[in-house]
Amino acid sequence: MDSGDFAAVLSTVRSFVRDVVVPAEEVVEETDEIPERVRSAAAGMGLFGYTIPEEYGGLGCDAEQDARLAMELGYTTPSFRSMFGTNNGIAGQVLVNFGTERQKAAFLPRMAAGECVASFALTEPEAGSDPSGLRTRAVRDGDDYVIDGHKRFITNADRSDLLIVFARTGEAGPKGISVFAVDTATPGVTVGPRDKKMGQRGSHTSEIHFDGVRVPASRLIGEVENEGFAAAMRSLAKGRLHIAACCVGLAQRLVDESVRYAASAKQGGTVIGTFQQVQAMIADSQTELMAGRALVLSAARAYDDGTDRRIGPSSAKLFCSEMAGRVADRAVQIHGGSGYMHGVPVERFYRDARLYRIYEGTSEVQKLIIARNLMREVVAR
Repeated sequence: MDSGDFAAVLSTVRSFVRDVVVPAEEVVEETDEIPERVRSAAAGMGLFGYTIPEEYGGLGCDAEQDARLAMELGYTTPSFRSMFGTNNGIAGQVLVNFGTERQKAAFLPRMAAGECVASFALTEPEAGSDPSGLRTRAVRDGDDYVIDGHKRFITNADRSDLLIVFARTGEAGPKGISVFAVDTATPGVTVGPRDKKMGQRGSHTSEIHFDGVRVPASRLIGEVENEGFAAAMRSLAKGRLHIAACCVGLAQRLVDESVRYAASAKQGGTVIGTFQQVQAMIADSQTELMAGRALVLSAARAYDDGTDRRIGPSSAKLFCSEMAGRVADRAVQIHGGSGYMHGVPVERFYRDARLYRIYEGTSEVQKLIIARNLMREVVAR
């Protein structure tokens, strides 16, 4: 996007998040749903397709713009971003980067308009952060493929119209995986009930079962077998930058809540913000927040110019997801007993933050990616 246009979008999103979504957080927590008025407004603002190219109806944001938007979206309940996150991120980017022109034209405009929600169906009971153990299988049968298997923890599955399904078409390991665009309404597709999670209420995950699901060969994304692993890794790399930026937004909210509380709450008649140990916790959180923001923006610029699309995203996701957990823990500590009570934002965000260290690649997997790529660089030289 043009920088001037993007500045206007960013300002609008910031105001919408703080004026509309933040006041609705308790409703989301109680109902496990995003209010329809919030969803409709988000679709009208173009948030279901802000990373989708303009020629397909999106806003065409690059990685740095995506990160800046995610920092604003991360300021409120994670379920708000999650509502359209799969369209912009891991599901949509598979189509953007690997789909044929016909596939892009068929799906991306509807996704950008919020008329179609896509889910990224990769994770299985034995294939999570490392998808090489994937067991769902797609077998060619004439002009079709027949898919059988089981996916779990699939975000937006119960809301989805389109599933980006990873299935084995070849040998064991990462080289034998392909990816398909499957309509959720296809016979043989069964979406299970939403999972009951620790946090992030309003963001739904479910299991999906594929029992003899027949799809045309034209639904093989890219129309080339065994490119699914590369598609997943490329989408996840950009997605990790996005999640890191969301963690920065969450940390900013937690710091704001901590400072606000410390400036007003009293113990023994003294405002707790004057206590040096409370000041130390606030200072540690602010410092880590600023470091995370700088790391994300630096990594996003390197992603955009193509100089680093592996180490930077994983480093940002590792640091920022762990950082958000530490900031959330301090926020609860600053609030004392009040921070452990339902209805207090920091209690909710403490639970919400925990998932960031797990999905789109656990912290442990990020460490492996970082170290292995550094070693490869040395060997290559």
